[in-house]
Amino acid sequence: MLYPMSPKVVELKRKLESFMDRHIYPNEERFYREAEELGPWKVYPVVEELKPLARAEGLWNLFLPKSSHGAGLTNLEYAPLCEVMGRSHLAPEVFNCSAPDTGNMEVLERYGSEKDKEHWLKPLLAGEIRSCFAMTEPAVASSDATNIESSIVRDGDHYVINGRKWYTTNATDPRCKICIFMGKTDPDNPDRHKQQSMILVPMDTPGIEVKRPLPVFGFYGVPDRASEVVFTNVRVPKENMLLGEGRGFEIAQGRLGPGRIHHCMRLIGLSERTLEKMCRRVRSRVAFGKPVSEQTVTQERIAEARIMIEQARLLTLNAAYAMDTVGNKVAKAEIAMIKVAVPNMACQIIDWAIQAHGGGGTSNDFGLTQAYATARLLRLADGPDEVHRNQIARFELKKYSNV
Repeated sequence: MLYPMSPKVVELKRKLESFMDRHIYPNEERFYREAEELGPWKVYPVVEELKPLARAEGLWNLFLPKSSHGAGLTNLEYAPLCEVMGRSHLAPEVFNCSAPDTGNMEVLERYGSEKDKEHWLKPLLAGEIRSCFAMTEPAVASSDATNIESSIVRDGDHYVINGRKWYTTNATDPRCKICIFMGKTDPDNPDRHKQQSMILVPMDTPGIEVKRPLPVFGFYGVPDRASEVVFTNVRVPKENMLLGEGRGFEIAQGRLGPGRIHHCMRLIGLSERTLEKMCRRVRSRVAFGKPVSEQTVTQERIAEARIMIEQARLLTLNAAYAMDTVGNKVAKAEIAMIKVAVPNMACQIIDWAIQAHGGGGTSNDFGLTQAYATARLLRLADGPDEVHRNQIARFELKKYSNV
């Protein structure tokens, strides 16, 4: 391997795969049923039953790098483990490694006060509560985060918050107790990247209304609980401001780097699982006198899928290595490249798998529609393809600025 796994990671991967076989895959059908029957406003019992088992086996908070609270893994070490978890929508939360909690925990770890860490980070690390991240807004093109219109206004010892957010993941979860909110404290600042701030907002604060859950291709609560939330004259203490006024964009960039690569790691696992399903299906079906697996078009798609997964994995490992060695800010190009390449790869492979399954592929029986909803969403979440492509092009063109 170009990036060999350490003995510690090899052992953790073995334990993860064993846990997946014993507890995750056998409970997927129940998980999807509970998500559908209970809806996005409820806790799914299967998740809560499995979390103590994962924690007891030491498979807990594996994501948090350079911290005494996690497993102490680098991004590169975490990559193969995150890939294993990504094979199932059920898995990440069971291991306390699901978005947006992972990103929010990293923000609290890096930028929160000791009081914030005790009050919010500690129960998040324990899996006792959940959190949400309020950034995207329905009234503006949120692909440009400087468009944010929500306001955070200082009033004595408090800040007053007003705004309408959507795709605020987790807000409908009854365990969601804390929100990281992004809004403008200085809308007239000539530097558009210093107008925004991030602030901690307890979800039981008066003035917060979770309006509705938002379906993703008809799915509520799987893989996450996208929500629309309105904040009306919400007052929080001035101490809840993270890092300081005008530094929200800085925090966002630090937060989204790990979030983006974690999504890509999980998508590679989901793509591997999808290719497995496709191969098993075409070997078991006969059409026009021979197995579907012997049809040339099927073999071409399987070959292309394998090539695409391997390419995406290497690109993602390269980004993880860059983040570990030169930092998230310097690794922006590598992160942007995987954010374009991996979701597009996953969408294509899932589409081929749906085709190989025939009409059944469009049902919910095989997990392919849920997989496609995830992959297609991630061509938009944490920045759409177009924004990342433009960024990559600018980095490339900059190399020739003196020509």
